[in-house]
Amino acid sequence: MSVQQQTSVRSILTTSRSFAELDEFFERELREAGYGGLEVQKSPVGVTLKVYVARPGLAIGRRGTGIKDLTDKVTTRFKLPNAQIAVSEVENPELNARIMAARIAQIASRGTAFRRAAMWSVNNIMNAGAAGVEISVAGKLRSDRSHGEKYRAGVVPKSGETAARSVGEATTDVLLKTGLFGIKVKIALKDAVPPDFQFKEDAKETQENKENDTAQGEGSQEAGR
Repeated sequence: MSVQQQTSVRSILTTSRSFAELDEFFERELREAGYGGLEVQKSPVGVTLKVYVARPGLAIGRRGTGIKDLTDKVTTRFKLPNAQIAVSEVENPELNARIMAARIAQIASRGTAFRRAAMWSVNNIMNAGAAGVEISVAGKLRSDRSHGEKYRAGVVPKSGETAARSVGEATTDVLLKTGLFGIKVKIALKDAVPPDFQFKEDAKETQENKENDTAQGEGSQEAGR
């Protein structure tokens, strides 16, 4: 590997590490606001950090004190010159895997059983218009031995370009009296799939509609005769 290639690889790794550290920082600081993700936009005059949350009011704070405090922390900790933070509301929190994983962890920390919390989340996600959802929980769920459970609904592509483009994924953990539990959420979005791809349920409905239209057309022709 040449010196130039080594420099490029080192630059990519450094950038990825910096983004991961920023992402973890905002996830901790904006947990109560329903943190849903981060975008970093660089410009000649500085850096804009666009954070997505379910409840912008909690992130902004009274008279903007929350944003000012966050900006000061980011500038001091990450040495970002002219850093600006922009808060955007997540339009449909139930379709954001990170927000839903955090909600399950919060519900479980209040004493609700994991199965109930997971099934409540599955129903809300599907009612919000998801193509499919899969929630995995691992830990000491029923005994002293750790094991995992999965809760599914709809269709969640597992591999290939379709999965990469349409499935949002997030993991988190929660520490309870019985131990540490891991939570993984996968949400398949209908609007994110390629134009030439169609979920099985939708394809079945389309075929049934075509057959009904054909039958109605033939019936009209017979009546005209």
